[in-house]
Amino acid sequence: MKIAAFLLFLATLAFGADTFQIFDRTWSVPVASDWKLSQEDGVSVLRLANNRGPLPGPRRPIQFALTDTPPYVRLTLDVDVKPLQSSLMIPFAYRDAAHFDYAHLSVDTGTKQPVHNGIFHVYGGERVRISTQDGPPAFEATGRWYHVKLTHDASTGSVDVTVDGKPIPALHAVDLSLGPGKGGLGSFDDTGVFKNVKISAEMNRDQK
Repeated sequence: MKIAAFLLFLATLAFGADTFQIFDRTWSVPVASDWKLSQEDGVSVLRLANNRGPLPGPRRPIQFALTDTPPYVRLTLDVDVKPLQSSLMIPFAYRDAAHFDYAHLSVDTGTKQPVHNGIFHVYGGERVRISTQDGPPAFEATGRWYHVKLTHDASTGSVDVTVDGKPIPALHAVDLSLGPGKGGLGSFDDTGVFKNVKISAEMNRDQK
């Protein structure tokens, strides 16, 4: 194993060793220098500038920023995204580095690339697809802004993602194995830009 990969592996084991503040939240990442914070036209912008690939071993993403969310019944994450390469991702129901789900949003369709444009599940091993491969790609092109909304219902396990207000069949799935967890922003092995992030968590009455 190369030294750089080993160091990143250690950083991933201690996920959250690096943190930064943006969008009125604290975010934890494997390596803070991979991310750039800026202001554009008075709006906070987060750029994933370094496209580190997955670590050796089970193939699953690591390059994302996580923020704490309270135990919730329903989580909604709204964000404007600009893919600079072929795809971006939104992790959710995150427990730890080996147990989480994520939405992979791509310029490819799932039928063209089975590991792109879908909902994927990580549970101790490699990521597996848990959504249909059908439907259009999430992104028509790179280098432009899209509004993405992810809704996760922890009580039913259902997750849905819309892009510019339109549902994407490949971005719907049901997973009852994880329940509520952390949400985030990032990519599998590409770069991109994020702004106007809003996260809301609906809780049980006895949790309020």
